[in-house]
Formats: sequence, structure tokens, C-alpha cells
Amino acid sequence: MTGRTVLVTGGSRGIGLACARRFARQGDRVAVTYHSSPPPDGVFGVRCDVTVASDVDAAFSAVEAELGPVEVLVANAGITKDGLLLRMGEEQFTSVVDANLTGAYRTCKRATQGMLRARKGRIILMSSVVAMLGSAGQANYAASKAGLIGLARSLARELGSRSITVNVVAPGPVETDMTAALGADRLAELTAAVPLGRQASPEEIAAVVAFLASDDAGYITGAVIPVDGGLGMGH
Repeated sequence: MTGRTVLVTGGSRGIGLACARRFARQGDRVAVTYHSSPPPDGVFGVRCDVTVASDVDAAFSAVEAELGPVEVLVANAGITKDGLLLRMGEEQFTSVVDANLTGAYRTCKRATQGMLRARKGRIILMSSVVAMLGSAGQANYAASKAGLIGLARSLARELGSRSITVNVVAPGPVETDMTAALGADRLAELTAAVPLGRQASPEEIAAVVAFLASDDAGYITGAVIPVDGGLGMGH
């Protein structure tokens, strides 16, 4: 399974960029979407706001015209707007759910058009350990990431007869700009809770994503794969 068309949403940096580069090294044709910051040179990028259905459709059309129908979708685009519940405004909650969960619905729906015609495809949704563990101050983020599990498992049942697999990756703390912004004290607290005693690299997450998109994972669907150093054990 080389030379496929792969689309990674939110792929201009961090985990998404690591996934894009991993697929490119395998010989796949790779595109990423971005919202504000374009990807580095050498990565084919399309601007897309996953909260806008017309943006999603236009992005897929651009990728299809340039690289062919999308055969692997990595739904990675997401945002955080943390805050304690009593201080969290409704927009703060709904905007995170719209970007992280409803955005994944939009991209999955558009991707499956071509996959159903081809009778094959791989969809990987990027969740988080907090989807199952919970996190104070992240009710919106945790709810959106937990929703991805229900979305993935429902789609796995709908699409399985067409040889389309749908799986979830649930990372723990990862060395990205998002975690770096938490500050040294919070990072030390997070790392101390991880049995392996460190954060993951983006490349370690990308390796699992690449596996789920491979022939070797052809009989895996509806699964939630934790890549969290043991942080979420028992969930």
C-alpha cells in the first residue's frame, strides 16, 4: 500500500506534520490542511477551517485535483480553550466541540465519498487520553475528544462492509507547541503522572497512525489505541 493519497487535517506542525512526513517517507502522496500557519516548504498544504463545511469541501476538491482521491484520512485538526466550568462561556465550549468533533464529522463525511466508490479506505481520528481520563479545566476538550470515539465506532460499523477501517489514536502528553505553552511546572506535573516518565515525541504518535493505515492493520477497526506512556491505564 504505497503511493496512496493521504490527507492530514491540522498538518502544518506538531503531530499532524509528523504524520505527514511519515507517510511521505513511505512514498505516499501527502496533503495537509492548515488554518493560520502554512506547512513548511515541501509539504503540499491547503488552507481549511474545519468548522466551515464549504472550506472542507473545497480542500478535498483541491487535494483530489492535485493528488487524486483521498485514500487515507487523518483527522487531526483541533483546538483548546481551557477553563473551569463555572468560568467557561458557552462559546468557549461549543467552539471547541465544533472544531474537534463536528470538524471530524465534516472531514470524514467528505472523505468517505471517494472511499465508498473505491471500496477501501483508512480513517484515523486523533483523540486524547483525557477523553477517558478527564482533565480539570478541559471539560470542552475532553467532551470533544470522547465524542470522537463514538463517532469512530459508529462509522466503523457503517463502513466496514466496504473495507473502510476507522480507528482512534489517543495520545498522552506530546512534545508540541501546545504542551510547551502549559509552562514548566504544569509539564513537570504531567510527566510525573506518566509511568514512562516522559512525554511522547510527535514521531511516536505518527508511527502508530502509519501502522493503522497499513496493510498490517487491515483487520483492526473501531479500536482506540492509547499512546500515552501508561497514563490512562485502566480506562
